[in-house]
Amino acid sequence: MSAGEPRAGEAPAAPSAPEDPFGPGTLLHLLVPLIATATVTALMALVAAMLGFHRDEMLVTAAAVACAAALPALFLLYRQMAGRKAEHVALLNAQARVGGIVESAMDAIITIDEHQRIVQFNAAAERAFRWSRGAVIGLRLDVLIPERFRSAHGAHIVQFGRTATTSRGMGAQTVLYGLRADGAEFPIEASISQHSEDGAKLFTVILRDVTERGRAEDLLARSEARLRGILDSAMDAIITVDERQHIVLFNKAAEEVFGCNREEAIGAPLAWFIPERFRATHGEHIHRFAEAGSSSRRMGARRIVLGLRRNGEEFPIDASISQVTEQGQRLFTVILRDVTERVRAEEELKSSREENRGMSLAAQNLREQEKSRVARELHDELGQALTALKIDVGWLKEQPGGSDPALQHKLAAMQVLLDGTVAATRRISADLRPLVLDDLGLVAAADWLAQSFINRTGIACELAVGRGFDELAEPHATTLFRALQECLTNIAKHANASRVEVTLTQDRETLKLVVTDDGRGFDAGAARKPASFGVLGMRERAYLLGGEVSIESAPGRGTIVEMRLPDPARGALA
Repeated sequence: MSAGEPRAGEAPAAPSAPEDPFGPGTLLHLLVPLIATATVTALMALVAAMLGFHRDEMLVTAAAVACAAALPALFLLYRQMAGRKAEHVALLNAQARVGGIVESAMDAIITIDEHQRIVQFNAAAERAFRWSRGAVIGLRLDVLIPERFRSAHGAHIVQFGRTATTSRGMGAQTVLYGLRADGAEFPIEASISQHSEDGAKLFTVILRDVTERGRAEDLLARSEARLRGILDSAMDAIITVDERQHIVLFNKAAEEVFGCNREEAIGAPLAWFIPERFRATHGEHIHRFAEAGSSSRRMGARRIVLGLRRNGEEFPIDASISQVTEQGQRLFTVILRDVTERVRAEEELKSSREENRGMSLAAQNLREQEKSRVARELHDELGQALTALKIDVGWLKEQPGGSDPALQHKLAAMQVLLDGTVAATRRISADLRPLVLDDLGLVAAADWLAQSFINRTGIACELAVGRGFDELAEPHATTLFRALQECLTNIAKHANASRVEVTLTQDRETLKLVVTDDGRGFDAGAARKPASFGVLGMRERAYLLGGEVSIESAPGRGTIVEMRLPDPARGALA
C-alpha cells in the first residue's frame, strides 16, 4: 500500500480548501514591498549623512522618500487583497452551486479515486443503495456491485482510466446491476466520466435505478407477445397500414389468405392486395373514413369487396376498418375474412330458391288451370246435364199419367234435389275458380266476391279499384283475387266486424291490395295456429311473384292486411 493510500475503512483526505487571502502566508507576501521600501529609505538617509546633510533635513528627506515609495505599494496591496477576496467568494459560490446540484440530482452520483474508493456519495445514491453517506465514504466501490461482477467491473474502470475518453455510457451491451445494503440486486443505467484534480484521477458514475422501467418493459414485452399470439391465432386476416397505406402489421391468417409471407408484406403498399380497378376508389374511401373521424365501420356493406392474392387471383372478402392515432401518426386496421365459400353457397342457395320459386309458381299456375278446367266442366257439362234432368222432371209432372199423388210427390222431391244439386255445382265451381275471373277479369271477380260476401254475412263491404286492373294478366290477377278471398273468409269467420274496406291501387311500380276491417283484431305477434295456413298461403303466393304481405292488428283495433306485388307492366317480374 502506498503512503498516500488510505487504510480500509479510513476516509481519504478531503480536498484542500482554497487559500485564505488574509492568512499569514498571504500577508508575508504583501509586506515584502514595504520592507524593501524601508530599506531603500534607510540607505538614502545614510548617503545623505555621508554627504554632509543636516539631521533635520535628512529626516524630512527620508520621510518624503518613504512616503513616495510606500503609496504605490499600499495601493498595490489593496488591489491584490480585493481581487483575491472576490476570487475566493466566487470559488466558494461555485463550490456551493455544484454541491447543491449534485445533492438535488434525481440520479445517483458517485465519485471514486484511482483506488476505486468512494469519495462522493449524493443523496440520490443513498436512496438507491440504502447506504448512508458516512458509512460508505472511503469504502471500495465493490460494496455497491454484486460479487460476480466485481472483478470485471474493476478491470473496466482501469481500462477506461487509460483511455483519453472523458465520458461514456456503461452497459450498452449487457444489463448492469447494483447491490443495495440489504443485499438486494437491482438493474441500473449508468454513465462514467473521469477528470484530474491536483494530479490525482477521479471517476464519477451517474446512474439511475431502472427497476420500474424494467418491470414496465417486461410487462410491455409480455403484452406484446400476448397480443402477437392473439393476432397470429386469429382466424381472420388482420392488416394495419400507416397514413401512406403501407403495411406495418400482417398476421398469420393474412399470410394464408393472400399467399404472401409477413417479411415480404411489411412495408409494402396495401395496393398489392387490391384489384387494380379498385385501387383509386379504395384510397378515396380510406381518406373519407379518416376525415369522418369514425373509429370503425364495416366495408362493402352494400356490395362485395374483392381482395387480390399474390398469384393474381381475386376473391370476395367481408371486412371492417378501424383507425387509431399513435404518437401523432394515424394507423388503419382492416380485419377481413375470405368469404369465397360463403358467397358460393349463397349463390347456390339463391339459384336453388329461384328454381324452387319457379317450380312453385309453375305448379300453382297448373293448379289454377286445373281448377279452372274442373270448374268449367262442372259449370258447363254437369250443370247442363242437371238442367236437362230438371226439365225432364217438369215434363213428367205435366203428363196425363202422372196424376198419381205418389208419383207427383216423388217428382217434386226429385225437382227439389235437382235444384239443390245445380246450386251446389255452381257453388263448387265458383269456389274452385269463378269463371268471371277468367271471362271478365280481376275487377269483375273482386266485385262479385264482395257482393257474395255481403249477401252471405250481411257485413257492409266497400270496394275501390284504381285504373289498370281490368287488363291485369295471370298469375298476378289470381294472386290478388285469392288474397282478397282469404281475407273476406277470415273476416266472416273470426273478425265480428261491421264494415270492410277493400282497395286495389297502383303505386309507382307496385300493385297494392289493402283489406281493412273494424273487427275485434288480434295479436299480430302471436304464434300461428298449427292448422292455420291462410296467411301463410297468401305470403307464399306473394313471395312467388317477388312481393310481400304485411298485417297490422291489435286486440279491439281491427285488422289491416296489405299485399304488395311488383307491377308486371313495368318489367319488375313477368
